[in-house]
Amino acid sequence: MSFQQGLSGLNASSKNLEVIGNNIANANTYGSKVARAEFAAVYATALNGSGTNSVGIGTTLQAVAQQFTQGNVSTTENPLDLAINGGGFFQVTDGHSPISYTRNGQFKLDRDGYLVNNAQARLLGYAADANGVIQPGASVPLRLPTTGIEPKPTSRVDLEFNLDSRVAVTGPAAPAPPVIDFADASTYNNARSLTIYDEKGQEVAVSLYYQKAGNDQWNVFATANGSSIGGTPGAPVPITTLQFPANGAAPTLPAGPVALTGVEPVPNAQGAQIVPFGSLTFDFSGTTQFGSAFAVTDMRQDGHSAGQLSSIAVEADGVIMARYSNGQSKPAGQIELANFRNPQGLQPLADNAWARTNASGDPMVGVAGDGSLGVLQAGALEDSNVDLTGELVNMITAQRIYQANAQTIKTQDQVLQTLVNLR
Repeated sequence: MSFQQGLSGLNASSKNLEVIGNNIANANTYGSKVARAEFAAVYATALNGSGTNSVGIGTTLQAVAQQFTQGNVSTTENPLDLAINGGGFFQVTDGHSPISYTRNGQFKLDRDGYLVNNAQARLLGYAADANGVIQPGASVPLRLPTTGIEPKPTSRVDLEFNLDSRVAVTGPAAPAPPVIDFADASTYNNARSLTIYDEKGQEVAVSLYYQKAGNDQWNVFATANGSSIGGTPGAPVPITTLQFPANGAAPTLPAGPVALTGVEPVPNAQGAQIVPFGSLTFDFSGTTQFGSAFAVTDMRQDGHSAGQLSSIAVEADGVIMARYSNGQSKPAGQIELANFRNPQGLQPLADNAWARTNASGDPMVGVAGDGSLGVLQAGALEDSNVDLTGELVNMITAQRIYQANAQTIKTQDQVLQTLVNLR
């Protein structure tokens, strides 16, 4: 026995305590991964080869291996907090150093609208064009839009409702022309309203009036901001006539959507001038005429007003949805994740990040949910996978081993002292 075995044991135990201490220190660090000190025995090599009776000369720290097991996912109140449930890393860059990789999803918006972590490194992903279409390819720092969404004029209205076949006829008998008084409910059977939008995003109140003209036949009149669509002031004409089959199913007439041109509503309630509609199409294919009460089951139009960005939400596949004050939403980008064939080969960096190395291999990039990549959970963070109880037990064991190695040095010292005292 020599001092070297005990000295190497002291060094190894000291390194083990450092690793354990670092684990304990990061027990509350989001996205942190527990590390494990791995040791190897050391033997002296003889000139003629190793013998069968070789005695080791101690131990050495062979590696500090991080364990990339999944940590618990804790919910938060911040929609920009992101947790990866499964494999993969977020990619962040400061614009100068190589890309680094992290599991810590604590992201925020900087003054320029970029998604950054606490080290001000920007999150990478795919940008979206003005129409909200994701542009996959080279990843770029993700930046949220600051401008609002432009208005879109209504061009199509889809209607789905049932007209009661049991009600009385309110329109004049054919061949007399249809007559209606919008202020007199006795001249029509039912009416409903919806809001459409002009090119400026201004609201236009459209009312549809349904007048039974005969057996299985209904006239449809319409107004926009109180102004009749079709005909002349004081003499409105139907925008279409619905002709139903005997069983009351979808109408046989009109044969397709009804296209109207030159719709010029009067100014709205605030007096704003409305931009005339170049074309406005009504689709009545979802209409029925059964022996049940009048009921509208769906009224949809494809326009919307202008809106400002009100909030964002990150979906499970990493798509960042921008939500606007007018109720519209569209993608603003998509987060790109990376994974490695050998994550333990990554080099640990400060700020809870890792760098690729030759041992880790090149990153395999993609979107959340693809291949070996996990899914994202917004409003949540991944806790450290450090088992605090286990680390405290390991610390006690490492302390005892340190004391035992110190005892071997003490024993060797006593042996040498005995040799010195032989004379």
